[in-house]
Amino acid sequence: MHEHNLVLLVEDNIELNEINRRALELSGYDVLTAPTLAKAREHLSRHSPQVILLDVKLPDGDGIGFCREIREETDAHILFLTSSIEHQDKIEGLNTGGDDYITKPYKLEELTARVAAAMRRRGMAKSAKITRGLLMLDTVADRAYLNGGDMLLTQKEFALLSTLVQNEGKVLSKEYLYETVWKQPANDDARPVKTHISNIRKKLTGCGYTITVSRNEGYCFENE
Repeated sequence: MHEHNLVLLVEDNIELNEINRRALELSGYDVLTAPTLAKAREHLSRHSPQVILLDVKLPDGDGIGFCREIREETDAHILFLTSSIEHQDKIEGLNTGGDDYITKPYKLEELTARVAAAMRRRGMAKSAKITRGLLMLDTVADRAYLNGGDMLLTQKEFALLSTLVQNEGKVLSKEYLYETVWKQPANDDARPVKTHISNIRKKLTGCGYTITVSRNEGYCFENE
């Protein structure tokens, strides 16, 4: 089972569950099914699905409340399955962390298309994120996070850290870093690099990685 392609289907209608499962598997996805929220919790304790198809009304609770419960624990795309078309219900579901709705009855082609679209969006988002231990770089927003908290890096600090992380294990000269980040020749004065690197190193404390300084004043991002 490949978790990068994994869908969790939470639906108490056994027949509909089976039909949806087959359609998704024929589209190339790995599928876990759960007729109850208890079974869904069990799956989530062992797996990390990319997409969760979540029925709103279930025997042991409601999908909207369950979405609120799991939202901080999973970044999966959550698509509600519901026969309700009440506007307020949709707003509530989205406010609890849901991403989209599909109203019953629906065609299987629509279901698989929605899942495919969600997978594409997740793939694009992940390609913009670089993770090293407790450190995560968002190269679209130009922000760095340590254990989930914003490191509050300046623009130049983020650019330096991003360059070093993407060249992990390689020693980069201060001149190269200056010309890459400041977009101008170093002219034998790359002192700003040293100052910014010092600030970044302090902020990296506890992430499991550090920036080492070589004898020739080059810098290397590597595992502690």
